[in-house]
Amino acid sequence: MRMKSLGSLTAVVSLMTATTFVRAADIASDSPVFDAVQQAESEIQRIIRIPDSSRTFENTVWAMDDALARLEFNTSMTQFMTYVSPDPKERERGQRASQDLQNWLIDLEKNEELYHAIKAYAGTKPELKGENKRLLEHTLRDYHRAGMDLTKEERLHLSEIQKEIARLAIVFDENIREDDTAILVSEEGLAGTDPEWRETLKRVGDQYIITMDYPTFWPTQNYATNEDTRAAVWYAYKRRGGKQNVKVIEDIIRLRAEAAHMLGYAHPADYENEVRMSKNAQTILDFYEKLRPLVRKKALRDYEEFVTAKREQTGDPNAVLRPWDFFYYQNILMKEKYAVDTTTVKEYFPLESVIDGLFSITQSLYGIRYNEVTNSASALGMPLWHEDVRLFEVTDNATNESLGMFYIDLFPRDNKYGHAAQWGLKQHKKWADGTVQKPLAALVCNFTKPTATKPSLMTHQEVETFFHEFGHCLHTILSTANSYKFAGTSVERDFVEAPSQMFENWVWNRDVLRTFARHYQTGEPFPDDLLEGMIAARNLGSGMIAERQFYYGLFDLKCHLDPEGDLDTTKLQLDLWDPAGENVELYDPVPGTYFQAAFGHLTGYQAGYYGYQWSLVYACDMFQRFKELGMLDPEAGRYYRDKILSRGGTVDGLTMIEDYLGREPDLTAYLKHLGLDPKN
Repeated sequence: MRMKSLGSLTAVVSLMTATTFVRAADIASDSPVFDAVQQAESEIQRIIRIPDSSRTFENTVWAMDDALARLEFNTSMTQFMTYVSPDPKERERGQRASQDLQNWLIDLEKNEELYHAIKAYAGTKPELKGENKRLLEHTLRDYHRAGMDLTKEERLHLSEIQKEIARLAIVFDENIREDDTAILVSEEGLAGTDPEWRETLKRVGDQYIITMDYPTFWPTQNYATNEDTRAAVWYAYKRRGGKQNVKVIEDIIRLRAEAAHMLGYAHPADYENEVRMSKNAQTILDFYEKLRPLVRKKALRDYEEFVTAKREQTGDPNAVLRPWDFFYYQNILMKEKYAVDTTTVKEYFPLESVIDGLFSITQSLYGIRYNEVTNSASALGMPLWHEDVRLFEVTDNATNESLGMFYIDLFPRDNKYGHAAQWGLKQHKKWADGTVQKPLAALVCNFTKPTATKPSLMTHQEVETFFHEFGHCLHTILSTANSYKFAGTSVERDFVEAPSQMFENWVWNRDVLRTFARHYQTGEPFPDDLLEGMIAARNLGSGMIAERQFYYGLFDLKCHLDPEGDLDTTKLQLDLWDPAGENVELYDPVPGTYFQAAFGHLTGYQAGYYGYQWSLVYACDMFQRFKELGMLDPEAGRYYRDKILSRGGTVDGLTMIEDYLGREPDLTAYLKHLGLDPKN
């Protein structure tokens, strides 16, 4: 569940994701971004040529924001095709576009003439306020972080490092996206899974092909009664990307460390987090140190409950819980303890009903409406890259003003991005002439595709995922930031998941679910006893789930704490499990796996995965207002839209949260969310 971006066009480009710039004339004329880069370079040169005595905010700082916004406008769709196009040539074209664009952008952040122009204007000590003041301050800050205080020779070497980082990041992501790991499993090995689901699988003889995409992977983990099957699929899943990607990510980490050292930082974790809410790595370590003992109490209770269930089912009094057991026994406990059959639950969540419910809820909360314009996409100049793709327009009820558009691409296919994410393709932007560019977003998920006889039925977890990603989408669409740099989800990385995680709460509310959860055949409302059981089971295993998030976050952080970046990531991922070591989770280590080879957050959220739990603290706290006023209360929704969603990154995340809450945030709601007593 990720918020994805297409690069760091919100200048100055992030050191850790960009590559070295060449002038437009040096980009091949057949490059997908050649024309866009030429136009951007022309605009940048126009800024540079302005005499220092004639510089204004509008013709220097704002003009730079204009140029970068226009560059995204002209290139985002081409880059996005890398992740979703069924055409290999389009995917290759998108990759080349990303590489060429990054090659141009990194030199832009090293452009001494442009830096001089910005400094010359800042030297006039302009009396700016609000978003404009912040834009100038952040632009200067980002130039410093890009290495403009280094010598020319040092900057050249830094650019070479960044170029290699970016090239390797593209390779890493491509290896994940095109990974075709699969194993063969007999029908006996799939006992316990849905026969109709098995009919959708491809076969080799009498063996089923189990791929690693979500609609295939998760049923084996949730329902396969054969532990050997669950283990084999889990083991294969944790080896996606291959050892080739282990080497790639270790090379990236080493280069990040070298770059951070050149810029005067102890390690990449401090470099990356300087511009996040945490400010430095030590704050994150302190955050984990505070939370881990509290969550361990719940995790121990969870483990005892789950391992007892396993021992009872297997008849083995010495059985231990393994990672591939968790979701299987969670389902068993839900059924036996809470009378919740997850297969039955799916029957009340046909995809189209979930979409209708999601739209109805957000229309009421935020004073907006949706209109599907898929059939008009061509006339609107909006490409549809696959027959499954749909396009919607969002309109404000009060003003009848169009607020933006978004795509949904919800079903798996070969070579498509394999998880769930939202892409901000165009940001809200007020141009220098006063006109406004409306946002464009895309939701990419991988839910079970409908068949000729059955609609797409969603697990409750998938419904939660859909609401999560739609939370990102509304963060993009409802932005009112004037500058491209601060629009939509352009907030601190450790705050960006707060709005999306907060919106997950709606799928756990009785009143909300009763508005749209109906049986796909009979139209029967979600049964009260099933609903009550599902809500009661919300915290089943929550401590162990939280520790899994701690594990990912600490792995990512420790990858970026080594000053030299010289580490064995496979050893690290096992050490974090080691009961005699970090003991982050209660499972025994599983040698032979290397999940980091397919841990895509390492090339987007580097040293920032902790942000999921960090922002969950804020999400839980912000949600309290809706609990008090009502989940469907328009006043609460409008307040949240105005105080959080619309503001983007125009103010610091903490300032925004405190303004919304009317106080400092705390851990109380987060601990209750996990089923813990904040007083103990």
